[in-house]
Amino acid sequence: MSTLGPGEATELWLRWKRAHEMVRAAVIAETTAASGVSEPELGVLVCLHESGGSLRQNALAAALGWDRTRLSHLLTRMADRGYVARDKVPNGVEVALCPAGSHLIDATLPTLEMATRRHLLDRLGPDDAKTLKALIDGLLSGEGVAAEAKTGAPNAGP
Repeated sequence: MSTLGPGEATELWLRWKRAHEMVRAAVIAETTAASGVSEPELGVLVCLHESGGSLRQNALAAALGWDRTRLSHLLTRMADRGYVARDKVPNGVEVALCPAGSHLIDATLPTLEMATRRHLLDRLGPDDAKTLKALIDGLLSGEGVAAEAKTGAPNAGP
């Protein structure tokens, strides 16, 4: 439990939000400039790459936190550019990286790594990255709490 006084929680939230937005904008600007794709396209490519190259469309929408319609429109444009393919399968649609999408993400990951180091990790002390990872892992372990707050229903969780 936090020991912050009145108003300090809000101040911390605003500082964290500002730092997040500043680092995120810098990393995204470098990465999208190098890759030639938009941030949403990059998000789809990274998500598919991390999943082994394919996902059900509904799982991809859930992983990205997007509306299915928004994702569908983006996937149509990405398929037209040869980055992804969609195939109807029983009870859904499978989205897979195409060779052009795989090549693009493989070529972009080093830029993402360097931008993340430059705009985030290089600004931290020697042990701060481990501490930051632990803090983020703690926040992410509470995702069920966030889902419950959003929906009003208890999260069954895995």
